[in-house]
Amino acid sequence: MSKIKSIAVMPNLTKKGAYETSVRAVKILSELDMQILMECSLSRLYTDENIIFFGSEYTMLKSCDMVLTIGGDGTIIHAARKSAPLDKPLLGINTGRLGFVAELEPNELDMLQRIAEGNYSVEKRMMLKVTCKNNEFYAMNDAVISRGSLSRLIDIDVSLAEDRGYICSYRADGLIVSTPTGSSAYSLAAGGPVVEPTMKCIVMTPVCSHSLFARPVVFSHKSQLAVSASCDDNTQVYLTLDGAKTLTIARSDMIYITSSKIETKLIKLKDKSFYKVLNDKFTEKGRQL
Repeated sequence: MSKIKSIAVMPNLTKKGAYETSVRAVKILSELDMQILMECSLSRLYTDENIIFFGSEYTMLKSCDMVLTIGGDGTIIHAARKSAPLDKPLLGINTGRLGFVAELEPNELDMLQRIAEGNYSVEKRMMLKVTCKNNEFYAMNDAVISRGSLSRLIDIDVSLAEDRGYICSYRADGLIVSTPTGSSAYSLAAGGPVVEPTMKCIVMTPVCSHSLFARPVVFSHKSQLAVSASCDDNTQVYLTLDGAKTLTIARSDMIYITSSKIETKLIKLKDKSFYKVLNDKFTEKGRQL
């Protein structure tokens, strides 16, 4: 791979240990003669002479060769929604809990040298394009339709947008539509399948469906799902994207979900299979599933 010269560093300083880890990472990158880009709001905390501060996050991301995040999986996902449209690869250092998407742990910062050497690979991950209320949104993990705080089930209808072909209806707490990357997140907790993250498909998983036969469904990435949701009382229905962006959904709102032409590019420094990572992260001492 080509050598990377400039790196946009995006730390999530709300995470324990993120600041200390980011300072160490910046020092290593500086010693490797990397140009480091950061937002100007961080200028009081980071004083390395190789840092260039930007007033605009968009300009910073557009100017870099890659993005380095320090935080949890949410930090990576947040950065991906901004870096993917600019075709910038992403590397995560985990200072959160699970860190399933992150490539490095804080004790592995020496591996950053591989970036300077061009000794890395890039793994492409599918994203979702979600259209609702004439607005387009992108998600790396999932789009979730869910009820509000009242304990009421919501009615969810799903069809194929291409020909309006009916698929199914659920009376449930909610519905998760995820990417293969997101299949190991909320979808997995709700009983969905684990999907190898470089695949291209759409996983639909109902949440606590009031049915004996409700099962997750896997669709082709070329499918476009049309989803509507409502409730008989005053319970509100929400659409949440990657656990961050939330919209209130009315009975008349149609949600269209398909794969996006925009992909997240993750930098890989380790020769470690997805299944090895799965075992290490989700099972005690990496024992087999």
